[in-house]
Amino acid sequence: MHVVVCTKVTPDTAAKVSVNDAGVVGWSEAPVINPWDEYAVTEAVLLKGDHGGQATVMTVGKQEHEEALKQGLAIGCDQAIRVWDDALEGHDNLQYSKAAAAAIEKLGDVDLVIFGKEFADTQTDQYVYQVARKLGWTSLGAVAKILEIDFNASTIKVERLLEQGKAVVSAKLPAVIAVLKDINEPKYPSFMGIRKAAKAEIPVWNLGELGIDVGEPKTKVAQYKNLPVRGSQVQLFDGTPEEAAAKLADKLIEEKVI
Repeated sequence: MHVVVCTKVTPDTAAKVSVNDAGVVGWSEAPVINPWDEYAVTEAVLLKGDHGGQATVMTVGKQEHEEALKQGLAIGCDQAIRVWDDALEGHDNLQYSKAAAAAIEKLGDVDLVIFGKEFADTQTDQYVYQVARKLGWTSLGAVAKILEIDFNASTIKVERLLEQGKAVVSAKLPAVIAVLKDINEPKYPSFMGIRKAAKAEIPVWNLGELGIDVGEPKTKVAQYKNLPVRGSQVQLFDGTPEEAAAKLADKLIEEKVI
């Protein structure tokens, strides 16, 4: 059994985001492992504990993303891989997916790829299904629970959480899945795990080693801007509740709100 979990660092969801005069985005807090990925990494480690084999944590990104890899190692993943190349600067989801899929193929014996629900910085999950498409594997999103998995028979049964309810789906392995936070309770690094991860040498694979050309991005970010400052006014109405309600109604009609 070989499970790969893909991750990255993203801004803390509690951080304040700002754009300076040069158009550079900054955050009030240091980046953290993508919140959804805490569940993905934990699920990979749990599967390794239940079925043996190995768990690999992987990222496509610059050196700053090694912090997410080290957390994965500290939690219990066996090895970490970072994919990066200057040609990936400013990459879009499709370029990311080509690089990630090529790295998974290079590993050679992968049964299951796990992503978190989405990346918190871009708030998209397109790459989950693009990676599956590039690999030619089944994709299963919104996975709330792995009900059954048999690596010998190459089968998986999951419970997917949908707006209309729940769906139980079976598929053949290998597969790519995206998990929700309901799937487990995240594991956190132990002191010994942190020390081990700090000493780990993380290989970096470039596009030449992967034997691919990701091409030009299909989408580009033209500019970042701060949100416009919102102004507001408050008007209080005196009188009894009935009188205040009548005055409010008159004002809303005057302003053509109703």
